[in-house]
Amino acid sequence: MTKKQVWTFLSTFALLLSLGTVALAKEPTATDPKHFKVADGFNVELLYSVPKDQQGSWVSMCIGPDGNLIVCDQYGKLYHVAVPNAGTKGEVTVTPIDVKIGGAQGLIWAFDSLYVVVNSGQFPSGLHRVTDSDGDGKLDKVTELRKLNGGGEHGPHAIMVHPDGKHLVVVCGNQTNETEFASSRVPQVWDEDLILPRIYGRGFMRDKMAPGGYIAKIDPEGKEWELMAVGFRNEYDAAFNRDGELFTYDADMEWDLNTPWYRPTRICHVVSGAEFGWRNGSGKWPEYYPDSTPATIDIGPGSPTGVAFGYGADFPKKYEDALYACDWSYGKLYAVHLEEDGASYKATAEEFITGQPLPLTDIVVRPADKAMYFTVGGRKVQSGLYRVTYVGDEQPGHEAPSSGASEKMKLRRELEKLHVSKDPVGLDLAVANLGNDDRFIRQAARIALEHQDPTSWQEKALALSDTNGVITTAIALARTGDDSLRGQILDKLDAIDYASVTKSQKLDLLRAYGLVLLRMGDDAALRDRYLKKLDPLLPAKSPEENRMLAEILVRLQSPTAAPKLVALLEATPTQEQQIELAKSLRLLKAGWTDQLQERYFSWFHKAATYRGGASFDLFVQDIKKEAVENLTPERKKALAAILNKKPESTTPVFSGKPRTLVKKWGVEDLAAVVEPSALKGRNFDKGRQLFGEASCFACHRFDGQGGAIGPDLTGLSGRFSPRDILESTILPSKQVSDQYQAVKILTDDGKVVVGRIVNLAGDTYRVNTNMLDPNALTMVNTNTIEEIVPSDKSMMPEGLLDNFTEEEIKDLMAYLLSRGDRNNAMFVEN
Repeated sequence: MTKKQVWTFLSTFALLLSLGTVALAKEPTATDPKHFKVADGFNVELLYSVPKDQQGSWVSMCIGPDGNLIVCDQYGKLYHVAVPNAGTKGEVTVTPIDVKIGGAQGLIWAFDSLYVVVNSGQFPSGLHRVTDSDGDGKLDKVTELRKLNGGGEHGPHAIMVHPDGKHLVVVCGNQTNETEFASSRVPQVWDEDLILPRIYGRGFMRDKMAPGGYIAKIDPEGKEWELMAVGFRNEYDAAFNRDGELFTYDADMEWDLNTPWYRPTRICHVVSGAEFGWRNGSGKWPEYYPDSTPATIDIGPGSPTGVAFGYGADFPKKYEDALYACDWSYGKLYAVHLEEDGASYKATAEEFITGQPLPLTDIVVRPADKAMYFTVGGRKVQSGLYRVTYVGDEQPGHEAPSSGASEKMKLRRELEKLHVSKDPVGLDLAVANLGNDDRFIRQAARIALEHQDPTSWQEKALALSDTNGVITTAIALARTGDDSLRGQILDKLDAIDYASVTKSQKLDLLRAYGLVLLRMGDDAALRDRYLKKLDPLLPAKSPEENRMLAEILVRLQSPTAAPKLVALLEATPTQEQQIELAKSLRLLKAGWTDQLQERYFSWFHKAATYRGGASFDLFVQDIKKEAVENLTPERKKALAAILNKKPESTTPVFSGKPRTLVKKWGVEDLAAVVEPSALKGRNFDKGRQLFGEASCFACHRFDGQGGAIGPDLTGLSGRFSPRDILESTILPSKQVSDQYQAVKILTDDGKVVVGRIVNLAGDTYRVNTNMLDPNALTMVNTNTIEEIVPSDKSMMPEGLLDNFTEEEIKDLMAYLLSRGDRNNAMFVEN
């Protein structure tokens, strides 16, 4: 407080004392909706601020049998919450439910019972059923249906009713050990399947191996469990669409930000038997692996919690049909708009409601008033209950859409029936679709065959000659077939003309080679065969190919890979790609010269300036440590000056060329030269290199490469004109994206903190204050905050183009406008 504020407070306090009354401080409340940004036409009400010291911090919610709400404190009790219908007056009434169960992260009312999924804490972790044993209308009996060995915030989570109306579905994070499954849609042949050993960074979940987080279907008694899908990191909730298709919102590992294995939070279509490829440390599978089910859409850094479709809400059709996904840490409620795409879906994500702090935990649509309700809370932060209604001019859209009946959808579902049947009927259908041009159909066909005895289908599958069919057969047999088939499988793979297939087929082919190597043995004869086939392919055109080739060739100790990989390490423009190559090179012992080693270990001077999440520096240190361990004592001594050198600057340098000021560019200086008509004959690779040198890759993804702190720029040209792009680069604070807007926090001692709230715990906000450094966090005690307001200043630094010439800016702008397509008409052959 200022001296004036202190004097005013003391004077008022003395006056109240003289009147015999003391004005006590107001009870803390959840964030006022007037501070939210809300989609046009919608209104948000704060119905109830939870008294933290009495009712805790609410993290789960469901609709009870009377149409009201049942909620649960993360560390405490269950509560019945009676709410007035939207548009009517009345008070929210909160009543404790007197049963000895709580700490629930999953609640559902079904089969005349309340099902409670407990993560950890004062009650046993697992699935419990709460019933009214004497018919007096009060829940009084708790039955443990299944103990689940999982705790922390990565244990068992949500529960929901299956579309068949006869079963339930349970969602478990990656710290939940597998339970006993009566059946499995996932072929139970999972393994880590890593070409090279991983590194662990801070070692979180170091001992947790595949299959990671999983989703299971159960009967109402909780006795028969069927495994539906695996490979999640920490999916908290899931929801079925009208066609019975399941979707979830999986978590990222924020400690891994700006590493090549970082995966943003993402919406996943949970198809039958899916494996989403989570592995601990640096071992996470890239989603271009054909045996890893891809995300429907990447969302970005965050902390996923509740999800629900808007069905039944009095919303316009677009919003009633949307999937709503809660991000706890960044305070965002996304409306994800799904559209059928072949045998799966594509999506766009809209920020429906945003605010800071807004630690969203769960969301439901309440049939009694056709309104949406969401809770905030968790980790003992201030909790609250909100209601969302539509007050705009559009008419609500309640007509049921046509069923997802495209031919590809039908075919995938037909193949998925074979995931639970040992009946060989249907094998011909599965074999016939191993080469289907739709990735989800190929996957469904492969999984169907992996459930059967390979001898019943391998002959027919090995007779296939199309590229997709040969590759998918190789993957299926590597996972389930006899090792004696190795030579025959490799003959089929070797017959594929690598140069003539598509990029995705190249990646699939390399993964198939890798799986044969991992699963079927790597003796000397196989090593010679692989080196002869794969050595000439390095370097390749795409970073993904180079990564996969590097891993295989290092595993096989190629004598010719070192110079090519070191050259790539020095030339590639993103820190993620550089780290991936350095990680592989750390284990290469063959083909080094003294000069190559000097160049390799000099790269660590650059890497010391790169920034990422909490594990980032440890990952880089571990790469260097293992690489040094492979040196002879003589070479360690000879390289001592390089190994022990400290970086001269903390500023990231993504290329070897030092840059100096060219000009303080203004928008009008460059407006004419960045129009598409002026960008003919540009250089794609040069533009990509400059994108890295301008530090853009440090924050932004483009064509699947780069950081994830800022927005993905791949589709930029489809939404903005060249002038708009130029203006937002030169004047980043002129128009700040809602999605990445910072807040300004003013404290009562006069401090001002500008940044994005990225985490909360109790009375502490963790605020990122530097977009280029995800680990630059300032702690702010909530009890000291006077005001939180949106910041009018972008977290993107100014002057990013000032060190570039006009010709270089043309190459950079052409690259941004290309959407990653090097065949764009603006480019000439390099």
